[in-house]
Amino acid sequence: MVGIPEIRPEQSIELLKELHILTRDGKLNQDSRRKLKQVYHLYQFIEPLLAEVMANRGDLVLVDHGAGKSYLGFILYDLFLKAKDGGHVYGIESRADLVEKSLELAQRLSFARMSFLNLAVEESIQSPQLPQHIDIVTALHACDTATDDAIKFAIGRQAQFIVLAPCCQAEVAAVLRRHKSASLAQTPLAEIWRHPIHTREFGSQITNVLRCLLLEAHGYQLTVTELVGWEHSMKNELIIARRGGTPRGNARERLAQILHGLNLDDLQTRFDY
Repeated sequence: MVGIPEIRPEQSIELLKELHILTRDGKLNQDSRRKLKQVYHLYQFIEPLLAEVMANRGDLVLVDHGAGKSYLGFILYDLFLKAKDGGHVYGIESRADLVEKSLELAQRLSFARMSFLNLAVEESIQSPQLPQHIDIVTALHACDTATDDAIKFAIGRQAQFIVLAPCCQAEVAAVLRRHKSASLAQTPLAEIWRHPIHTREFGSQITNVLRCLLLEAHGYQLTVTELVGWEHSMKNELIIARRGGTPRGNARERLAQILHGLNLDDLQTRFDY
C-alpha cells in the first residue's frame, strides 16, 4: 500500500487485484484509479445505512440480488464488515459459475460471513436458504425484471433499506411498443415514445417511476439521485428507500392511473402487491 495513497489502509490488496482495480503487480493505472474512485463513491451512499443498522441491532444481514461477480458484496465486506464481529452478506446469482468463483474467493480471503446462493432472484423470495430477517437489500444493475423481484423480496421481508441501481427495463418498453398504434390514436402524448429510441428511454424512465410509487405505497421514503461515476452509461440512477414512513396515500391510485393512461394495463399484476 506504500506509494498508493488513494487506497484505504484497511483494504485487501488481493481483493482489489481480483476486482481488477489494482493491476497484478499491485499498481494503479489511469483506468484502475477511475474504478477505485467509483467504488468509494458508491460506498459513500451505502456505508451510512450499514452503520445505522449495526448501531441499532448490533448485527446486519444484507442481500445483494443479481450479484454477478459479487463486486458490491466483497467491497462492502472488506470496507465495513471485515473489522466487525457481526454482519453477513448474501449474494444471489443465477449463474452457477459465478457463484463458485465468489465462494472460492471468499474462502481465500477468509471472508467467513459471506454466502453465495445459486438462485434466480424470483426463487429467493421463498428460499429457506436465506434468513427471515433482512436489513438491507441491494440490486445494482440487476437486469430487467430482476430489479422488480428484488423489490418484491425486500418488501416481503420488510427490509429497512433498499438500494437500487436499475438496469435495462425492457418489459415496459415492450408493452409500450406492442400498443403503440392504439396509444397514438388515443393521445398525442404517445408521440413521446413513437420512435424506437424514445420507446426505450421513456420505458426506462416510467419503469423507475412506477417502482418508486410502489415503494411509497408500502411506506418507504425515497431518495432518487444519480450514481455519478459508477459507469459510463445512461443507466445511472440510484434509488435509496428507507422503511418506516407513512404509506403515501395516493401512490397506488397514481400508479394505476399511469398504467392505464399509457396503455400499460398488461403490467398491473407486476405492480399489484
